[in-house]
Amino acid sequence: MAMSPSGRTDAELMASLVAGQDDALGALYDRHADAIFRAAFRLLGDRGQAEDVLQETMLALWNRAETYDPSVASLAAWLLTIARNRAVDRLRARARRPVGTLLSAAAGAATDDTAIDRLVAGGELVGAAAPRPDPAAAAEASWLAGAVRDALAAIPGPEREALELAYYHDLSQSEIAARLGWPLGTVKTRTRRALARLRVVLAEVLGPDAGLRVLPSVSSVEAFGTLAQGGSDGSR
Repeated sequence: MAMSPSGRTDAELMASLVAGQDDALGALYDRHADAIFRAAFRLLGDRGQAEDVLQETMLALWNRAETYDPSVASLAAWLLTIARNRAVDRLRARARRPVGTLLSAAAGAATDDTAIDRLVAGGELVGAAAPRPDPAAAAEASWLAGAVRDALAAIPGPEREALELAYYHDLSQSEIAARLGWPLGTVKTRTRRALARLRVVLAEVLGPDAGLRVLPSVSSVEAFGTLAQGGSDGSR
């Protein structure tokens, strides 16, 4: 009996996709769509645009399947990179749009504010706010913060607890030991194990060099506590 598409590895499904088998695309969609949507939503904060990014990412998978190189990154990391690039394109497009302002409020004049605001709404007067910050940098920070949070969720309880106290509460190893009632040596051992696991999980999502890029030479939990936080998540 032939194995169902959903029971095959990513590598097997990609080989089938390159060979033109449509059912492989459906299986890959079912496997990776939720993660792509969540990542896009985290960056964009808009469900409609996140859905658009998901569809564009899967279209890119269909059109460019033969360019995927498993020696460079996992399929999940490759797809999420495509999705991130599409999302950043949308953020940049937003930043290029002028931000309308109510001229009556900006001027603080004692004129008929309602009439002026109607003119603005009708397109007869135009105001613009200052340029927005570079969206690419903000998107990268949000993307990495979200990836770290997701990776933390995959770490076993005691190790995750120690790491979260450093990550979310900026506690030192000594403070973590006091908070949890653990010997200091236990805190050090568990945080070392947790960081090693974290690098592995991040490499699966962001690529093989992600652990060193996101967690550069972390020798203690104090250093880990400086990682960025923030960003919201969504569910489909």
